[in-house]
Amino acid sequence: MSSAEILNTESSTFWQLAAQPARRNALLAASLGWMLDSMDVMLYSMVIPAAQKDLHMSSAIAGGIMSLTLIAAAIGGIFFGFVADRLGRTRALSISILIYCVCTGLCAFVHTVPELAICRMLLGLGMGGEWAAGAALVAETWPDEHRGKALGIVQSSWAIGYALAALVVALVMPHFGWRAVFLIGMLPALITVWIRRKVKEPEVWSSEPQNDSSFGQLFRGSLGRSTLIITAMNAASLFAWWGLFSWVPAFLSLPIAQGGHGLDIVHTARWTILMQAGTFLGYTSFGYLADRFGRKRTYITYLIVAACVVPIYALVGSGTALLLLGPVIGFWGSGYFSGFSVIASEAFPTALRGRAMGFAYNLGRVVSAAAPYTIGRLSETHGMGSALAFTSAGFLLAAITASGLRETRGLVQIS
Repeated sequence: MSSAEILNTESSTFWQLAAQPARRNALLAASLGWMLDSMDVMLYSMVIPAAQKDLHMSSAIAGGIMSLTLIAAAIGGIFFGFVADRLGRTRALSISILIYCVCTGLCAFVHTVPELAICRMLLGLGMGGEWAAGAALVAETWPDEHRGKALGIVQSSWAIGYALAALVVALVMPHFGWRAVFLIGMLPALITVWIRRKVKEPEVWSSEPQNDSSFGQLFRGSLGRSTLIITAMNAASLFAWWGLFSWVPAFLSLPIAQGGHGLDIVHTARWTILMQAGTFLGYTSFGYLADRFGRKRTYITYLIVAACVVPIYALVGSGTALLLLGPVIGFWGSGYFSGFSVIASEAFPTALRGRAMGFAYNLGRVVSAAAPYTIGRLSETHGMGSALAFTSAGFLLAAITASGLRETRGLVQIS
């Protein structure tokens, strides 16, 4: 990029840059990929009660399958990090989307718990790969002063996908059953055709030598310190997130005697969609705040507030209070994820970015894989509300770990 182009970029507003085809298409591709990833993953959480009855699953086993999905996602994320660095961001993005969409559809045809577990594990491989490729694509296409906003928009698409999953379940499951819900999740595979035709590789990746950077560099010197801190804070926050949000639909729909609130499927979907409205605002607001006040400060603030509000949400007894707190828990309990994508993309060099982000994000997923099982198990003895309150410890630990970060805003210009 010439000095004149850099100057022009620095003086442009976010929306002026978004009008440029390369940046717009990269942002749209990553956002759609993450939105559909969210939808396909959360469809399972939405149909757990129905699938449990049909397949004779306990809550611990249902949570264990989600845990296996997260372990597979960790493997897929690390593998596709290598694919993104070697073969390109858009190719890795397309393949990962195709995998998780097809495997979601296969879940409709299972008849045993092991078959469902295998399909969800295969889905996890694609789920893990999508994030690293999409985040690297956007980070390398957008300049520093607007990168937080762009990645905040990408992250906000997770809330749209979550809400879309609730809508699909509310419309489809009462009439056609839980298996038909998974068939709907296969349709987004068509988006990969558009990505391959319209989304170009970032110029900074195309011009970077692809074979002279050792993966081992991530574990030495200052890069090693960044890798350790970013991986650890992500592991703690992901444990909290998956422990909380993979069980929220069940928390709303389970009988009161089991610690739930006894809502029917339609009301559960409405409550969930409202919560995701708050989540969307949390994601997008983080980008603006991080570009204004810094990545580290904003990230830690979100986590600390989340640690405070989660127990209130989990233990509240009033349905009205639950409804009002839903958007609040969505805002603070999810919005910080925009910070992880910004911090991780800026902390690592271009030649290692895909692998580094895939490793840091998905090794954290290995740790977080224990969360759905742990919360499911705790709910059987202590009730769902008390089990969900336990996740606040993960948010607090993530905030403490993140205090060791260096501020990455303006650290390096990667686009």
